[in-house]
Amino acid sequence: MCLLNVIIFLEFSQLQTTTAICPSLFNAATVQDGILSRIRLPAGLITSTQCEVLVRVVNQFGNGKIQITNRANLQIRTSQALPEAALLDFQDYGLASSTQSIDGLRNMMASPSAGIDTQAKINIIPLVKAWELYLLDHPELVILSNKFSICFDGGEAIRVSDRPNDICLVAVEINSEIYFDLHLGLGDRGEAPAPVGVLVSPNQVIEVLASLTEVYRQYTEQKLEQKTHLRSRPPRLRELLHDWGVGKYLELVAEKLSYALIHSPLASLQLREKETRVFVGYEHLGIHAQKQSGLFYIGVVIPLGRLTSQQLVGLANLGKRYGGGALRLTPWQNLLITDIAEVNLDQVTQEIENLGLFIDPHHPYAAIAACSGYKGCKSAFTDTQADAKEIASHLEKYMQLDLPINLHFSGCDKSCAQHHASDIAIVGQTSETYKIYVGNGEINFGRELYSEYTAHELSQLMERLLNIYQYQRQNPEQSFREFVNQCNLQELRELISHA
Repeated sequence: MCLLNVIIFLEFSQLQTTTAICPSLFNAATVQDGILSRIRLPAGLITSTQCEVLVRVVNQFGNGKIQITNRANLQIRTSQALPEAALLDFQDYGLASSTQSIDGLRNMMASPSAGIDTQAKINIIPLVKAWELYLLDHPELVILSNKFSICFDGGEAIRVSDRPNDICLVAVEINSEIYFDLHLGLGDRGEAPAPVGVLVSPNQVIEVLASLTEVYRQYTEQKLEQKTHLRSRPPRLRELLHDWGVGKYLELVAEKLSYALIHSPLASLQLREKETRVFVGYEHLGIHAQKQSGLFYIGVVIPLGRLTSQQLVGLANLGKRYGGGALRLTPWQNLLITDIAEVNLDQVTQEIENLGLFIDPHHPYAAIAACSGYKGCKSAFTDTQADAKEIASHLEKYMQLDLPINLHFSGCDKSCAQHHASDIAIVGQTSETYKIYVGNGEINFGRELYSEYTAHELSQLMERLLNIYQYQRQNPEQSFREFVNQCNLQELRELISHA
């Protein structure tokens, strides 16, 4: 064993702990269906070799299943706490940070098509790697909230700037020069970060991020010192922003820099655009040309973000044999296989289907999101995973969707699986029934169609509702959201009851 591993080994002195509320690899969470560990992969990148190492551990200690999260992390469930040898293997192969304390910070988010997207203004992967190295060199940041999250958006067609994050750097072009427009998480839980009127040049990104983070760290240190009990929850960055305001925060950040922050003229324009922006999250599924001539990527539908170990190994082997040797996880709980030559597209597509997976964005599983349900979360009231699978299987058998329909299953009103508004939201209640919401409403879930619906009736309800939409919409291009927003809900209920 090398000296570095000896040093890291001595740092553990015990098995993986299992007391976390928000799990990480070194501090997992005990849930109904096992011990839940979360593996952070900066920008959602995982190599074929890393997949093989992960599967070995999952097959030895777990249930043979892996889940992609809505932050492009991976989650595994094991029957026991992972031993030191398994954790060291994860570190050796880059599946865990070499600094144990930093591993608990939230994953860095980036577009899954970074570096290959034809519309990208800049490749942000080098910045992701540089920031990961900065974190490793600054273990004092461990006192920050483990929900602290940073996002890099390079202007790709597959946008991630609307994902909930504390800090987001969005590439923009001004007078033929590329900058990053600084966005901060100013709103409530689940809201996208908003522009704050600051531009950052690419060569200053890491220094500005370091200053933003250091001011936040100092604020956190002050707040923790003011508490009288030892287990105080570290403040979120949005608490700092609500406490101090954006102006004071940016003034303190500027004091740590050797240059002035650049004023951005885009903030008010982007805020207006944000109000009318509609989420569409499925364009990356299927086959797409890359910016590299002659190469393509395939977006693969992963049902509810869950893979068997055999499927993950199969996808990793496809990436190794036909692509760039890696998979790219997405915040929509699916993945991309990249760098495929045109001559191999049919073969790769067939082998994906042989694994029991899909690439069609119209498949029912393509647009269903579900939280872990009561088996994996103490807050949930319903078995969302099982109920979502039942609906997807029913729709696949009995109808053909010609446009993606986003169904969002949430075991409670926290909406952990999906923060943006859905076409149909199915929300668990204490009686193990669901409330059904559709379209846009005063609350993020939408307008309430039914206040109580039993799980075993949901499949028939969804089939009837979607058939009504497909037969009565104004034209084939009218989305479900547009259709249902125009409906009188009482009339819609009557149509459903007679369908």
